[in-house]
Amino acid sequence: MANFFKKLFNKKVTNVVGIDIGSSSVKVVQLSIKNGKAILDTYGELALGPYAGTEIGRATNLPPEKLAEALKDVLRESKVTTTSAGLAIPFGSSLISAIEMPALEDAKLAQMIPLEARKYIPVPITEVMLDWMIIPKDVDKSVDFGDKEQVKQGEKIDVLLVAIHNDMLARFQSIVSQAALNASFFEIEIFSTIRSSVEQDAVTQMIVDLGAASTKVYIVERGIVRTSHIINRGSQDITMALSKSLGMTVQEAEIMKRDLHRVPDTQRKTVDDIMGLTLEYIFSDAHRVMLAYQKKYNKDVSRVVMVGGGARVDHINEIAEKYFQTSIVLGNPFGKTESPAFLEQVLKKTGPEFAVAVGIALRKLQELG
Repeated sequence: MANFFKKLFNKKVTNVVGIDIGSSSVKVVQLSIKNGKAILDTYGELALGPYAGTEIGRATNLPPEKLAEALKDVLRESKVTTTSAGLAIPFGSSLISAIEMPALEDAKLAQMIPLEARKYIPVPITEVMLDWMIIPKDVDKSVDFGDKEQVKQGEKIDVLLVAIHNDMLARFQSIVSQAALNASFFEIEIFSTIRSSVEQDAVTQMIVDLGAASTKVYIVERGIVRTSHIINRGSQDITMALSKSLGMTVQEAEIMKRDLHRVPDTQRKTVDDIMGLTLEYIFSDAHRVMLAYQKKYNKDVSRVVMVGGGARVDHINEIAEKYFQTSIVLGNPFGKTESPAFLEQVLKKTGPEFAVAVGIALRKLQELG
């Protein structure tokens, strides 16, 4: 009998779920590990518009109890079977900044960084969770938070500073608790996206994450964030412009932008022009970030990775090529998992939208060892 209860209560966790709560939808991805490989068990997405009394595709600002309700619904509908979770924190709810510091011993540096951080964080340090890492001068060396880069005293070093407000952490902890999940960590979405969608090669890459309400731009070297930027326009702006100009519902416009083959030839130029206004604003701003980085560091950005729900806009990569004049690829986060062959094309198409959720689930799998 004792052995029975030991097995019952010490059952090893083999399934995990990554959760991405965006402004317009909540996404979940369940993975398991088998023979050292990440296996896709299930995934799902649920629009948040109806929970706010508005249309599918619209950005929302829901209270924790409504988000918990939506999360429970998508977990049930996606047939998620685990409560072992990790959850993404929106990039806009955090602060990430690269700062220059004198090279000091670790203990002294740890004392100085909170003091220096006050220049960059508009609230008292006691109100945020603060973390940092030294950005290695050798880009061939990959480090993570908590790792120590060896530097000589007297030199200047770059430090990546990360802060999340305690109120935001409490908000997401409340959502997790109400959904009866066991979340061992919260992670800013930028790091989840890098894990799932960026190739760990020598080239400098820019991630363009086209969300519903905003677009996030990150420039990454060897998995390390070098700069970041938020553009206050997103794929919802395309949807709303189509809806208003063509006199259709938001849901009809959402479907149209993802499948331009539905557009009659007589309307195609009009639709392209409407979509182009928003995309020109977004891509022009992103291109400005790219040029500023290349000028400052004398390095070319060799690849642009498109993720987020807006990356599913039909022919988005072809449109982006006109602005960036470099290699454009759609993120393929499910490519880092194993799944049935018949799902390959479906997962490639829907993959950019699940970049964050897959990245969270992959980190959670690493915890299992």
